[in-house]
Amino acid sequence: MSTIAITREEKNQLRRVSADVPPTPPDSDSNSDSEKADGDGSQTPPETDIPLPPPSNPPTQVLEIDKKTPDSWLPRDPRLIRLTGVHPLNVEPPLSALYNEGFLTSPELFYVRNHGAVPRVQDADILDWEFTVEGLVEHPLKLTLRDLMEQYEQQTYPITLVCAGNRRKEQNVVRKTKGFSWGAAGVSTALFTGVPMAELLRKAKPKRGARYVCMEGADKLPNGHYATSVKLNWVMDPDRGMLLAHGMNGEMLRPDHGKPLRAVIPGQIGGRSVKWLKKIIVTAGPSDNWYHLYDNRVLPTTVSPEESANDAKWWMDERYAIFDLSTNSATAYPAHEEQLGLVGAPEKYRVKGYAYGGGGRRVTRVEVTLDKGRTWRLANIDYAEDRYRDAGMRQLCGGTLDVEYRESSFCWCFWNIDIQVSELAETKDIFVRAMDESMNIQPRDMYWSVMGMMNNPWYRVTISREGDYLRFEHPTQPALMPGGWMERVKKTGGNLSNGYWGEKIGSEDAPEPVTEAAKEIVMTKEGMTKTITIDELRKHDKEEAPWFVIGGEVYDGTPFLKEHPGGAQSIVSAAGLDTSDEFMAIHSETAKAMMSDYHIGSLDEEGRAALSGEEVQPDPSAQPTAVFLAPRSWKKATLHSKTSVSWDTRIFSYKLEHDEQTLGLPTGQHLMIRLRDPVTREAIIRSYTPISETSKKGYLDVLVKVYLPTDEGQKGGKMTQAMDSLPIGHFVDFKGPIGKFEYHGRGHCSVNAVRRNVKTFLMICGGSGITPIYQVFRSIMQDREDSTNCVLLNGNRLLEDILCKEDLDAFAADNPEKCKLLYTLTKAPEHWQGLKGRIAAPMLKEHADRARFGEGEAMVLICGPEALEKSVHHALLEIGWKDDDLLFF
Repeated sequence: MSTIAITREEKNQLRRVSADVPPTPPDSDSNSDSEKADGDGSQTPPETDIPLPPPSNPPTQVLEIDKKTPDSWLPRDPRLIRLTGVHPLNVEPPLSALYNEGFLTSPELFYVRNHGAVPRVQDADILDWEFTVEGLVEHPLKLTLRDLMEQYEQQTYPITLVCAGNRRKEQNVVRKTKGFSWGAAGVSTALFTGVPMAELLRKAKPKRGARYVCMEGADKLPNGHYATSVKLNWVMDPDRGMLLAHGMNGEMLRPDHGKPLRAVIPGQIGGRSVKWLKKIIVTAGPSDNWYHLYDNRVLPTTVSPEESANDAKWWMDERYAIFDLSTNSATAYPAHEEQLGLVGAPEKYRVKGYAYGGGGRRVTRVEVTLDKGRTWRLANIDYAEDRYRDAGMRQLCGGTLDVEYRESSFCWCFWNIDIQVSELAETKDIFVRAMDESMNIQPRDMYWSVMGMMNNPWYRVTISREGDYLRFEHPTQPALMPGGWMERVKKTGGNLSNGYWGEKIGSEDAPEPVTEAAKEIVMTKEGMTKTITIDELRKHDKEEAPWFVIGGEVYDGTPFLKEHPGGAQSIVSAAGLDTSDEFMAIHSETAKAMMSDYHIGSLDEEGRAALSGEEVQPDPSAQPTAVFLAPRSWKKATLHSKTSVSWDTRIFSYKLEHDEQTLGLPTGQHLMIRLRDPVTREAIIRSYTPISETSKKGYLDVLVKVYLPTDEGQKGGKMTQAMDSLPIGHFVDFKGPIGKFEYHGRGHCSVNAVRRNVKTFLMICGGSGITPIYQVFRSIMQDREDSTNCVLLNGNRLLEDILCKEDLDAFAADNPEKCKLLYTLTKAPEHWQGLKGRIAAPMLKEHADRARFGEGEAMVLICGPEALEKSVHHALLEIGWKDDDLLFF
């Protein structure tokens, strides 16, 4: 059929236009004279050509990469491309493999977006899976999956799910967003079987004022359970097809896809289709869940990552929440790096790919240009979804297929167009764009946003003529995979935002427009070209000459062992390892700028591959260790309880690996705690000192002051808020010990492994800075034979801000001969008898003058906010103390 004919007939015959599609799965050949079996064994009349699921080959082996993660029980397909490292699983299939499976995607190649560990449900417990319908309803419901399957009619719908981050890698190449790098295969289609959500809500009967339906999953995440919301009137609209699904392509949901129950929200971003569903809550307003607020939003393009982090108002504006998908398309063939020989080539080449719309709107045209948009050609479109409408009512995959009445289009379509090979040889690129029935058309240029979501500019495949071959390049490759014309253009200095896809404007001789690049701190030594092998790196994994890796570059920590603020152990623990996450999460810009002095070369490709995703972990088959902490690997403990000490302070108690295990933290040392940002997967790592006894078995207790956002616009503490939102039972990573100070007892201590004898400690702290001070103070006070004197000066704002006060007072009362305890408040109550004001020069001159501490050995231990430490440092030097006497935790 000619292009002109398609245009003339578009209105009347668009739903019937056929296109060349990938190999048809078994049992979907309409020319067969035999009857064909549906996924549940029922029969389909031979005249009906409906797409059936491709052959499924469930993986049976747990991949090596998963064996040291919480998903170590879960087999997965090795073809999937990991986008966020080892864990949690966020993957897409290779684009060619996805397209070649056809209209329906097998569960093993279906893309996965997980925020944390997959909830494990035993097969024997599946039918007893409980969930609720609650909130603003007259008749709250509590059901099991068995109830859902036995009491309601099961429906089967073909639905395409798309991650809001699909094609985000293109945005990340232009400018890094806060999201990880999806390629163009964050899209998949399946036959989902279950019960329309509206059926349950009609039975629950929403009350007047109800406007939203919130959904909550069972997955335990750093910021609580995953939850989000959609509008109630959408749920109740049968043409929107919102489903509670337990089946996928005729089989039970796989664990990564929500087993045993999930919501499926057609036409909207995948983030609304909550997996492992536990609660449906009818509300008057949208969800206030962390993941609804801080994920799946498109902020204005003018909002930078820094501004979005500092100003929470951007995330609270529901206008920026994403629901309906944007119109989008991509080219599958020619594939990335495909080559087409010109000698003996066929006359035409068939270019093909996929397209989808949002909100049930049909893709009405797909257009291709070979001249950067000056002229366009219509592609053929195959709407396989229409064949389910034509099939009428029938049983399919364990449910009733009945979408004949529905005009909404909730599935992708495949397009193709034949192009003369001679034309391809004369052009530089192929662009494709799609339009839906509301005339929403893919934009020419990218709309960059801080989360990198809903990226849908024209999809460009470049063509390079190399002798007698044409070589094709897609824009990017997913995750950290190199390749793509965007990366090539950027590396050669091209400006991807110049409106010409990084090409020179006007002519080959025209200058490239220059834009100011974001300033980056250079951590490498200029002119350093040495290549270091993995074997060389491994020879320097000891304390004598520790080398470590950051971003593929090798650094020698030997010259900095004594000066490192965290002590030599911090460097020694990283020796021979890739410490990129920890370093970038913890260190200041000043520290990063210093790194060029210690840069000694680049790790070779083999070495980088060897360290990729590697973390030294204990052998899971080994016997449990007596001591929990390990200095060179992260260990997992489980959040056991939270105890509120004050309105903003908590004691977090973590369960160790077994009841007889001790922490293994010397007095005066710290440990590191690691969480990951649930959206970006960026590591959040901070150092803490537990308040639990070092000899305590089975548990560790951490006192944390939670820094919350303020009305003045301060964003609060990323780590403390993340910790505070952790659900009970969630695991957290620990590593240690670290720190340059250790108290051995009875006046003996060491600083950077140099022994010292101390007769008196002056201890100065503020707020939560009490915790490392408290550990040393407690050790001295509990030992009757320890005669070391302690003067503790503890500064806070309010009386209720004083942490550990009851214990401190008790220790002081029991040890008056060796303890002087001083509190000072900046906002003291009227009855306050202690000191008033900040810990600054006047107060220190009165209570901490060096002459007051005699001729013997004395040391000052200091821990508090940065402003306090700077002020105290300067003041102590003015009253006779020396830098060698001062120890900053």
